[in-house]
Amino acid sequence: MPLLKGKTVLLTAGPTQEALDPVRYISNHSTGKMGYALAECLAEEGSTVYLVSGPTALRAQHPLIKTFPVVSAEQMYQQCRQLAEQATIWIFAAAVADYRPKEVSPNKIKKSDGTLTIELIKNVDIAATLGQTKKPTQFSIGFALETDKELENAQAKLVMKNFDLIILNSLNDSGAGFRHDTNKISIIEKDKITKFELKPKNEVARDIVRFISQRIHA
Repeated sequence: MPLLKGKTVLLTAGPTQEALDPVRYISNHSTGKMGYALAECLAEEGSTVYLVSGPTALRAQHPLIKTFPVVSAEQMYQQCRQLAEQATIWIFAAAVADYRPKEVSPNKIKKSDGTLTIELIKNVDIAATLGQTKKPTQFSIGFALETDKELENAQAKLVMKNFDLIILNSLNDSGAGFRHDTNKISIIEKDKITKFELKPKNEVARDIVRFISQRIHA
């Protein structure tokens, strides 16, 4: 029997793009590979997946995956807010921009001889904001990509964002993080840390889905 048959999952994936003008934007190196691998695995295990995806070249294949394409962090937040109540499992795998330009130029910004200063303002923290409304029947999972104080930062996010568990990976681990087809993770709970070896992302997705299944059926 599929591990998560009948469950509805809200899953975010990919980067966001924060516009500077009609030509340029601020973004990051996320390809969406980990999130899309999770989407396919969740669907294979019987879940209906609401995939809220930032711009990526990837396309979901399984018929149980419904994709909601977005561009900016604000668009991702608004879409997640609409879908969150319908889902029993939330997985925040997207690399959402923390900041966006305060002003977006309606025309292309022209190059000049001087420097260019861009004022940034904070985006909504999607996981933390939705975490304030999480019901006891809902299970929330976050991702933490860190470069220093990895465990300390991930444990702080676990509490601050009301996650049931958080998946940590470090850019200091060879073959992990953005643009790789592999990943190396640790799954952190309030009282336990479970470490995994470097694996292809589709296998990492299976480890994560099995772990979630064990926790929600415990």
